[in-house]
Amino acid sequence: MDDNKERLQKVMAACGVASRRKCEEYISSGRVKVNGAVVTELGTKVGKKDYIEVDNKPLQRQNLVYYVLNKPTGYLTAVSDPLGRRIVMDLIDNETKKTRIFPVGRLDYDTSGVLLLTNDGELSYRLTKSAKEVEKTYQVRVNGRIDQDAVVRLMKGVMIDGVMTKRSKVEVLDIDKVHNSSLILLTITEGRNRQVRKMCEAIGYEVKKLKRVAFGGITLEGLSVGEYRMLKPHEVKKLYSL
Repeated sequence: MDDNKERLQKVMAACGVASRRKCEEYISSGRVKVNGAVVTELGTKVGKKDYIEVDNKPLQRQNLVYYVLNKPTGYLTAVSDPLGRRIVMDLIDNETKKTRIFPVGRLDYDTSGVLLLTNDGELSYRLTKSAKEVEKTYQVRVNGRIDQDAVVRLMKGVMIDGVMTKRSKVEVLDIDKVHNSSLILLTITEGRNRQVRKMCEAIGYEVKKLKRVAFGGITLEGLSVGEYRMLKPHEVKKLYSL
């Protein structure tokens, strides 16, 4: 019976190998063995008695850890970079990185703010899969004085890359008449490539500065730029409830 078996990539992600999507890449490229045999089929299911190897190393369960980083601009959201550019993992101490943590989703190079990191591939998958509507809130400084029509358009959804965005929440925080700019709080539930910048451009406003101030209810409270902290148990529980 397969009742107690789970998909191989899900088990690997739960063991902290990587995100579920990355684990699928490992499987497809022949880097995973089950009971001594290479497995490349993504539908493969395994049980507790199955012996799993990744890159010829036994799969080992490790304690799951969760962090929130106040990402500065000028850092790539990646665990490595072949070009030698600065990455968010450069901000994490070596002891913490022993657990092979990785970023949940991404923040653009020129965007700052909330970035979650974990070795829990299952949670990462839950938070980033397209069907999940996890709220992400951004503080956005745009050129020009934003008007009510533009706000309504953002809230209802705009066309970017040929697809309408989902409804969003918008709050105007400040209109700077001297420097001809506006500060808004924009909450979206999608995670498309450079979505906030493209949404603002679609209504005629160029983004000058972008900062994510919340992800699934996790904020930057108490963190200076470049600092990170471990999530509290109730925060992890909240993320799993989304």
